[in-house]
Amino acid sequence: MHHFLKWIIALSVVLFGSASADASVRMRLANTLSQDHPSSVVLQQFADEIRDKTDGEVSIKLFVNGVLGSEREALEQLQNGAVDITRVSAASLENFDPLFRVFSLPYIFKDEQDFYAKMRGNAVASVYQATRSKGFQGLTFFDSGARSFYTVPRPIESPKDLQGLKLRVINSNTSIRMVELMGGIPTPLPYGEVYTALQSGVIDGAENNPTALTIGKHGEVAKYYSLDEHQRIPDFLVISNRAMDKLTPAQQQIVLDAAAHATQSYRRLWDAATRQALSDARAMGVEINRPEQGPFREAVQPLIDDYRQDPATGALLRQLLAP
Repeated sequence: MHHFLKWIIALSVVLFGSASADASVRMRLANTLSQDHPSSVVLQQFADEIRDKTDGEVSIKLFVNGVLGSEREALEQLQNGAVDITRVSAASLENFDPLFRVFSLPYIFKDEQDFYAKMRGNAVASVYQATRSKGFQGLTFFDSGARSFYTVPRPIESPKDLQGLKLRVINSNTSIRMVELMGGIPTPLPYGEVYTALQSGVIDGAENNPTALTIGKHGEVAKYYSLDEHQRIPDFLVISNRAMDKLTPAQQQIVLDAAAHATQSYRRLWDAATRQALSDARAMGVEINRPEQGPFREAVQPLIDDYRQDPATGALLRQLLAP
């Protein structure tokens, strides 16, 4: 009887977990990017740090390569409880709160240093709570790089060089209007179609961070990369309210600290990845130039003015543009 009782207890632990395992919190973390992308590397670090500092009470499993769906699908699953945490572009969050449209505006950050200073400031701290009524909240941000133009026919030295060029943009009203104001012909296309569109002449160029030239191999076709650095659209790490509410106050603080540490680590990894991409692009025969930003900034000023007057975005934009 004694042995039979021990066997029943052992079996119940296997099937249902021990008492401490039952008390633990298990979460699913979705990322659409690859296993070796800097974001996936630091998200695994984030999960490991939380596991270690909560003595295993909070366990986070990372799913990469979009196996849990697109960014939009991951956000919808965050709302219904199928996903607990996800990394998404600010552009994807525009569908949930118009406030996030501000982050797609051109030239709201002077450079990388200004980006980090403002993204860590009070204005953005309040943005993390903007989606609470939608079922989730922000934890931290990541830099997805400065976006610049790369083209097939000629380098871009000023907006006049964009005249008549068909340029792939992300399917965002802000990006479409930006390219129109600069004089180009915006052509929204899925990222996966850009290479063949460049090759076949469907488009004359595109805009993205330097890794598109190398990882995306777009530099095999587009041989001019012009560092006008018109946009720096952040990614956000968001967690469902339901998941956050499962944690004790001490565990919540551990999650917030681990998120901040992930951003610090990401900055180092992303800087290295960007430098490597530019070096690799040159080795592919891509000619890299750095045009004067002034004429580009002037061209898009009407777009900035529109957002500044919009009640949904004006206050945040004014704070981000303040010196």
